[in-house]
Amino acid sequence: MKIKLLFIGKENLEELQSASLDYFSKINNYNSFEIESIPYLKNTKSLPIELQKKQEGEILLKKIALQDIVVLLDERGQEFSSLQFSQFLQQRLNSGCKNLLFLIGGAYGFSEEVYQRANFSLSMSKMTFPHKLARLLFVEQLYRAFSILKGEPYHHE
Repeated sequence: MKIKLLFIGKENLEELQSASLDYFSKINNYNSFEIESIPYLKNTKSLPIELQKKQEGEILLKKIALQDIVVLLDERGQEFSSLQFSQFLQQRLNSGCKNLLFLIGGAYGFSEEVYQRANFSLSMSKMTFPHKLARLLFVEQLYRAFSILKGEPYHHE
């Protein structure tokens, strides 16, 4: 199974680059993993929020294949403990799914069309985080989930 984190925003990982790259390489020791950024839309100051979400959604939807399993990282999604997230990941691995996509939307979230396409919504916290920090938290939790599944000592219960 290929896992991909797809997000709206800048690749700008300067402040968190070392930690992000460390987790990225560790995850790839377990499973194929990639990260893709979609640049912010230009000239959005006068654009209504719903139209901005719709345009970002159209770009995201073009990156998603029909058979892909899509998980939105969304504040309104279901919350998991690290152990529950590892079990969620194991279920997807066992299902024979070829591509598992995790999406982080733009500043205003996802369009209705993206919500309709999603297979699942996952909340990392009820708190709001800057996108670059959310990406770091996600890759750390993905690494933690794989380490739990492999019975490695990284996670302590």
